[in-house]
Amino acid sequence: MKIAVYGGSFNPPHLGHLEAARTAVRELQPDLFLIVPDSIPPHKALAEGSPTAQERLELCRLAFAGIPGAEISDMELQREGKSYTYDTVCQLLERYPGAELTLVIGTDMLESFEAWYHFRFLLEHCTIAALSREEDDREQIAAVAESLRADYGAHVLLLAHEPLEASSEKIRERLPLRAGEDLLSDAVYSEIIRRRYYGAKPELTWLRAKVLDHLDEHRVAHVAGCEAEAVRLALHWGEDPELAAEAGILHDITKRCSCEEQLNLCEKYGIIIDNSERSNPRLLHARTGAALARELFGADDAVCEAIRWHTTGKPDMTLFEKILYLADYIEPTRDFDGIGPLRELAYEDLDRAMALALKMTIDEVRRAGREVYVDTLTAYEWYNEKEK
Repeated sequence: MKIAVYGGSFNPPHLGHLEAARTAVRELQPDLFLIVPDSIPPHKALAEGSPTAQERLELCRLAFAGIPGAEISDMELQREGKSYTYDTVCQLLERYPGAELTLVIGTDMLESFEAWYHFRFLLEHCTIAALSREEDDREQIAAVAESLRADYGAHVLLLAHEPLEASSEKIRERLPLRAGEDLLSDAVYSEIIRRRYYGAKPELTWLRAKVLDHLDEHRVAHVAGCEAEAVRLALHWGEDPELAAEAGILHDITKRCSCEEQLNLCEKYGIIIDNSERSNPRLLHARTGAALARELFGADDAVCEAIRWHTTGKPDMTLFEKILYLADYIEPTRDFDGIGPLRELAYEDLDRAMALALKMTIDEVRRAGREVYVDTLTAYEWYNEKEK
């Protein structure tokens, strides 16, 4: 039985790891290809704020799901202490007597192999399959391989591999800057954003594409307009424009849901609703949208609270909440009597703009013969009193 073992921190598993795995499967054709995330790397400390070992294991399951014959192993997570390859090999030899073991490693690991724990044992019981990480390192690596063969009788293979330039460290640095998505599989990046590992913030183009699946076609222009207006208001009033864009993109994520679907989402997320909301489920998209934005995209409290109140408003809203409320109201595709003065006021006095927008909402609802929701009434009373 031929077993190939590909271990590492996978912090996070990126497209370079995926391409290396494909090369190993193609060149080695193992009966079993084990992906083995380590628990505590023996050669370096995990970066501060890294996901737990179990969370990295789950990211590996997402990353390598399409590799034929690949199995994600938690064997190193089950052991205490540092994750030495020596212990893993001993465990595999016991589990699979007579198996041919091949360790798949990068060429940087090959160069430092003599520093590995019980490296002589590993060279005696395993074939080493090295993958180039740089296009110009082939001659140097060939010399290292030849030295290991001459000094220890090692079996070393140099796998034909066109490396994809990717570094877990560089990706970790880029993720909080709304970048790095291009070096990760969509499944891995989506999970990183959902859990906000590494302090990640969603790349806005990616987020727009994801949210499209949740929007009716006629709402796309409104959402784009709300995002753009929220960014303009944020820049004008000194808020984070990228966070405002995120809120604008996400604010109507459950708007197209039916009344029954809204009520089901309320039950799912434990949202307690009153009789007025139950009889008018169109109000609920703000509350369910905030919950779904948190679940799917890891939206933070500021974004979720802004989404929560963007329809009804409330007394004493934060600056960020007022920005989203007014952006939704005055974005460029909106066209109704009185919107011109309201747009101007939004860039002069936010609280006066809130009072005017809430009054316009109340008047419109009453003209339509509907009951004004209590949160909107109390919000208007608060801002109207503040204006006085």
